[in-house]
Amino acid sequence: MKKFIYQNSLSIVFLLLFIGAFIGQIFFGIEEYNKDLLENGGHAVAMKEYLTTGHFIESTFENWESEFLQMALFVWLTIFLRQKGSSESKGLDGKEEVDREPSAERKGAPWPVKKGGLWLKLYQNSLTLSLFLLFFVSFALHFYGSLKDENQMNVLKGSPELSFTEYLCDSRLWFESFQNWQSEFLSVFAIIILSVFLRQKGSSQSKPVDAPDSETGE
Repeated sequence: MKKFIYQNSLSIVFLLLFIGAFIGQIFFGIEEYNKDLLENGGHAVAMKEYLTTGHFIESTFENWESEFLQMALFVWLTIFLRQKGSSESKGLDGKEEVDREPSAERKGAPWPVKKGGLWLKLYQNSLTLSLFLLFFVSFALHFYGSLKDENQMNVLKGSPELSFTEYLCDSRLWFESFQNWQSEFLSVFAIIILSVFLRQKGSSQSKPVDAPDSETGE
C-alpha cells in the first residue's frame, strides 16, 4: 500500500483536492441558489434536487470546459510552437525523444503500438483527442445547465423561456465561457514565461536551479 501511494501520490493528492473543492462548491452553491430562488419568489430546494438543477450543472461544467480546452490546446500547440528558455517547451533545434516514430519492438510498448494501422494513428494522438472530446462534452453540458437555469429564473420572473437557438446567441452563455477561457489561457502563459526566469528545485515543471535562462526544456 505504501508503495502504491508513493507511486501515485501526485494524482491521489489532486483527486482529494478536487473532491474537497467539489464538496465545497455544492455546499455553498445550494445556499447561493436557494437565495436566488427566495429573492425571486420561489421555494428553497433540498440537496438531492439541487444536484439536478441548471445552476449546479452550469457551474460545474463551465469550469471543467475551460480546463479541458486549456490542456487540449497546450498539449497540441507544444507540438509545433516553441518558447525560448521555457521548461514547458521542446528544444529550439532538432527532434526530441517525443518526436521519434513508435516501435512495436520496444519492450512494454502499449498494444495499439503493436497493432499498428488505425489503432496506432489514434493512440499517438489520443491525449489531445481525449482532452478535446472532454471539452466538447463539458461545453454541451455547460450549455444545457446554463439554459435550464436561465429558463428557471425566467419562469419565476414571468418572462418567456428561451429556445435552444435563442440561447446559443445569448450573451450570458458566452460571457460564462470567455471569462473562464481567458483565465486559463493567462495561467498557461504565466507558467510558460515564468519558467524561463524562475525555478523550483525538485519540480518536474522547472529547469534545474543552475540552468541558464536561455536553456529551453526541462
